[in-house]
This record gives sequence, C-alpha cells and structure tokens, in this order.
Amino acid sequence: MKKYLTKTLFLVVCAFSVVSHAAEHTVKMLNSGKNGSMVFEPAVLKVSVGDTVKFEATDGGHNSASIPGLIPAGAKAWQGNLNQDIAVKFDKEGVYVYQCTPHVVLAMVGVVVVGDATNLEEIKQSSAQLQKSFVMNQDRLGTYLATLK
Repeated sequence: MKKYLTKTLFLVVCAFSVVSHAAEHTVKMLNSGKNGSMVFEPAVLKVSVGDTVKFEATDGGHNSASIPGLIPAGAKAWQGNLNQDIAVKFDKEGVYVYQCTPHVVLAMVGVVVVGDATNLEEIKQSSAQLQKSFVMNQDRLGTYLATLK
C-alpha cells in the first residue's frame, strides 16, 4: 500500500511540474524599434506548446490580432483592443502571423512559432497577398519568415 501511495504521489508531482513549466514571453508593441518603425519586439518569437505570449502595449495606438488564414488550421484566433495588453496562450503547434490592425499597411506584423514550423510553406504562400498590401516595409514579413525552418 505504501509503495502504491508513493508512486501515485510521484505521478501527481510530475503532472504538476509539467504544467508549471509553461513559460510566459513578452512582445512589445512599439512606434520605433530595432527593425524600424511600427514594429513588434521581438518580431519573431519561438515558444513551446502551452506557453503564453503577453503582447504589451508599450507605445499607444497599437493592438495585437491574429490574421485569418495565417495561423495553424484549428488554432484559436485573437483580437486585442487598442492600447491594451493581451495575453495569448498557444496550444497548437505551427506558425502564427499577427498584426497591429491600424498599422498593418505599414507592415506592423510579427510571427510566433509554436514548437515546429509545421505549416511554414502554407503561411509563406498565404501571406503573399498581405505583403502586397503593405505601403512600406514590403519585405518585412518575408524576411521574418525566411529566418524559419
């Protein structure tokens, strides 16, 4: 009986330690940063399944929103409010492209890779039309995606 309780306790501790290893990352929404104006920093972020990304409204006038068709199939979309932080938990592996809604024409976009970039080729193809709509920094998203494998 004691051996059974010890094993059960061990399994419960292991289960809680797996849950507690999920990390929180921060992405800042900026008017100006390392990669120019109207940027997210970091622009490309790699996380693990189960991690949370906090999009921080560092500078005013920005939000973070997923882009339809540029997230993994079956993944949960998000839409943050202007000037407010939003925390997004990523439960599905793949590449997610997101935007600042009022500044997407200025190529204010970012990429989160959750686990492996399983849908990278699909995202590259699907993002071509979006990139054509940028009035400046037209190569920004392509450059971000080119860093992924």
